[in-house]
Amino acid sequence: MRRRFRPPLALWWLLPFALVFGAFQLAPLGYVALGAFRVDGGWGLDHFREIATSAFYRQAILRSLEIALVSSLLGIVIAAFACYGLTRTGGRVRRVLIAFTNMTSNFAGVPLAFAFIILLGANGTLTLALERLGLVDTFNLYSRTGLMIIYTWFQVPLGILLLLPAFAGLRREWREAASLLGAGRFDYWRHIGLPALWPSLVGTLSILLANAIGTYATVFALVGNNYNLLTIRIANLVSGDLFLQPDLASALSLITVALLTLMTLIQQRLMRGRPHAGKR
Repeated sequence: MRRRFRPPLALWWLLPFALVFGAFQLAPLGYVALGAFRVDGGWGLDHFREIATSAFYRQAILRSLEIALVSSLLGIVIAAFACYGLTRTGGRVRRVLIAFTNMTSNFAGVPLAFAFIILLGANGTLTLALERLGLVDTFNLYSRTGLMIIYTWFQVPLGILLLLPAFAGLRREWREAASLLGAGRFDYWRHIGLPALWPSLVGTLSILLANAIGTYATVFALVGNNYNLLTIRIANLVSGDLFLQPDLASALSLITVALLTLMTLIQQRLMRGRPHAGKR
């Protein structure tokens, strides 16, 4: 007599997660994928052709990628230096700085946009102060430069939280051993520090890119429809006052998913080809 298969108890504990993941991740993704290929009277690639031939939608994709790349690179560089400083700082100062980073990492969306408007808007406190000091003639928060600043601002705390454990894992004995063997600071970071941090740096950069591409609330509260980005275009197509085109929005959403998937594949490729300690 054959014994009946009984799944392990651990699999039953995963069932609620599987149900939530399927309902809120897989099902919406499947609906978006179907909508992207749905046209009047059937199925086709008409929405993707429209996006490819429209300079307006191509501009939204390129601008989203540009802001995501620049803000993520700036964010990870600033976060790396900040993490290095935190690991060299101890006691109460470090705890206060980490607590402040935790708080600012959750400060996003409409409150963040409102804070930047108060500080750096046309009549913002810092803007007027810098103009009176003659340091800035004109500064437009609602431009490409302003968006770069606000994107970088909310990328830095997230980058610090993700990179800090990796920097904390760098042991002082490694530096001392490298110094005893005649390695300078540059040699230490090239052959020991960077290879040890490489997986965390690549993984954090991938998360920051995804975070920037998917940002909507902050940028919409700041510039509304006055700046052409992917998330704003998608929102207008599903909730605009004039023309509702949810299937075209699904196509743009699927392109966004494809971009994020491509970034993940590049991340995995970089992880496989990461430098190793001691490799020359």
